[in-house]
Amino acid sequence: MADPVSPVSEPAARQKPVSLAEIALLFLKLGTTAFGGPAAHIAMMEDEFVRRRKWLTSQEFLDRLGASNLIHGPSSTELAIHIGFSQRGWPGLIVAGGCFIVPAAVLVSLIAAAYVRYGSLPRVEHILYAVKPVVIAVVAQAFWNLARSAVKSAWLGAIGVAGVVAYFLHTRELVLLAASGVAATAPALARARNTAAMLFLAPLATVASRPDAVPFGLTRLFLTFLKIGSVLFGSGYVLLAFLRSDFVDRLHWLTEQQLLDAVAVGQVTPGPVFTTATFIGYLVGGTRGAAVATVAIFLPAFVLVAASGPLIPRIRRSAIAEAFLDGVIVGSLALMGVVAWQLGRAAVVDLITVAILVVSAILLFRFRVNSAWLVLGAAVVGWAL
Repeated sequence: MADPVSPVSEPAARQKPVSLAEIALLFLKLGTTAFGGPAAHIAMMEDEFVRRRKWLTSQEFLDRLGASNLIHGPSSTELAIHIGFSQRGWPGLIVAGGCFIVPAAVLVSLIAAAYVRYGSLPRVEHILYAVKPVVIAVVAQAFWNLARSAVKSAWLGAIGVAGVVAYFLHTRELVLLAASGVAATAPALARARNTAAMLFLAPLATVASRPDAVPFGLTRLFLTFLKIGSVLFGSGYVLLAFLRSDFVDRLHWLTEQQLLDAVAVGQVTPGPVFTTATFIGYLVGGTRGAAVATVAIFLPAFVLVAASGPLIPRIRRSAIAEAFLDGVIVGSLALMGVVAWQLGRAAVVDLITVAILVVSAILLFRFRVNSAWLVLGAAVVGWAL
């Protein structure tokens, strides 16, 4: 009779503990070279840690990827934190996450400093002018790919449409996401048709007014990015909706153009998309603002990864919890789609930008070209202009 299968499949590398120095060097390398957004980051990590170094089995990697997608925050950064935690516990968690984030944060800060000083130079403006339509195409591709997986039923599609309407009615993002999650549980919870209808209309129930401009402060900057890092769910591109609502509409610390420029810089640089926060922090608060914004938006990811591990199996076993998460994801996509459209109106302004957008969309959707190459190509076109 065959021996019973061990409940945990241990990769061969587990017999030789991984050093913190090795973790640091590998994630510094990834943080410096990982262009192309979260999907590209995840592919590079799978190649590095499953295929080449065998730190994790394929199933262990998928389990950690699934856990990262079930909690709020930047999924590729959380996956890096999970991998570090799986190898060396808390020290590995901190080293892996920090080394993946720091290279991009430093590079974005340097670009922000140059932007503040030289942002009015024609060639800089032309580079951003050409890159912005590519950013819109990249966001559109991410939205399409995610929506195909997230909208699993007509009910979830209806929730997404309600989320779009709610956003245009100035409903706060947290209310919209929470109500979308509640609405998604209606098929399992509703005992009568009127209950389901009430849940469906919940995203429209709370409308927030837009206050006047708020004076800048590091504490408010920290709390705003801490809130975003704690509640944002879905793709890193959903971040745009929160940034626009908080920093353009409510606080009035950024213009629409500055937000687009921040997103463009986030696309040009390697590492987490969330380092867009570093750029914004520098614009509004200099070096201290960049540091405060970076720490604030990434801090929840470290806490959530450490705390969520034991809860993930329970969430997967609960139909109601799974439905709630499906609703939150659809609500996040509604935010993402609306903001892509709003930013597109500011980015696509003439025949040249229309042409860049169309060519980028074809290369992304038809030929699956890495978005980093498109951004760099558009930057060259802008420089030539």
